[in-house]
Amino acid sequence: MKAVYFLNTNRGYGHVSHTVWDMLKEEGYFTEPTGWDFDGQEVMKYSDGKNEFFFAPTDIAVCVDYPRYLPLMNKYFADCDISAMVTWHEGTNAPDNVLTVHSLGDVDSGCYGGAKPRLMRNLMMAYERNRVEMSLEEYSVVTEATHWSGVHNGQGDASLLLQFPVPMLDIEVGSSEMCWSNKEACRALARSLVHIFDDDGAKVHNILCVGGVHFEPNFAQAVFTQWGENETFGVSHIIANQWLVSGQYENDEGFARACRCVDAIEGGIEAIFFHDKMKGCYKDLVRQLGAHYNVPIFKHQKLRTPEELGL
Repeated sequence: MKAVYFLNTNRGYGHVSHTVWDMLKEEGYFTEPTGWDFDGQEVMKYSDGKNEFFFAPTDIAVCVDYPRYLPLMNKYFADCDISAMVTWHEGTNAPDNVLTVHSLGDVDSGCYGGAKPRLMRNLMMAYERNRVEMSLEEYSVVTEATHWSGVHNGQGDASLLLQFPVPMLDIEVGSSEMCWSNKEACRALARSLVHIFDDDGAKVHNILCVGGVHFEPNFAQAVFTQWGENETFGVSHIIANQWLVSGQYENDEGFARACRCVDAIEGGIEAIFFHDKMKGCYKDLVRQLGAHYNVPIFKHQKLRTPEELGL
């Protein structure tokens, strides 16, 4: 299998990514120069005997300038199984000490990138193992609501995300200068990248999460919940409440957008979990989705008692 990671190496732009690039080099993962020019720099490669991992250096985050990067992305990496950007997390009231992974999409327009919950879970499990092994006790591995689509500061075309056929993740450290400059947190991220295909054989139940805040606690760590004979949740797209509202998901077009979200998840979904403090119109949307896809719907608290769900 093949994975490609896009890492900004421009030290005058952003945070985290250029440090992760340094860590990958230091850890010995740049074993095979490819000879491929990407944004004026050479793509590097690592093979573990079964899988191939490509590291593409960029001048800025690829999602900020898809028109610039899409031709190269499709030229070299259209046959990959998964892709990801390495960036940083920040924002008003954003939590510190987080190691995050999330899916990509523009909720307002209903443009959702492809999602592979199993591979996303593999990556988060590797991130968590490295967090523990490296004694990063103050950090948590979490997922967050779907975003980072190609629309930046209100500018851009979200549909460009769909012109790259490979599902893409965003992998981050957040959410302050203290965290971004933590080399061990960046090293934990770097080491995790080559383990995205490591699979523990769990029975993964894909779910859609709707409502709540950007880092909704019940959704953020659901992939670490296990029950029965090695059963767990596959979390990918999460539609946060703020974008249900801004995207006007209470109307007919909102239902069509929500369907595009579900359809973007490889393997479909087995259930929908919604935050029970949503407005009634959005709960109606969830009921409509459940009926349309013939899957049960549950309040978010039910994630705590998965053995009672009957999945």
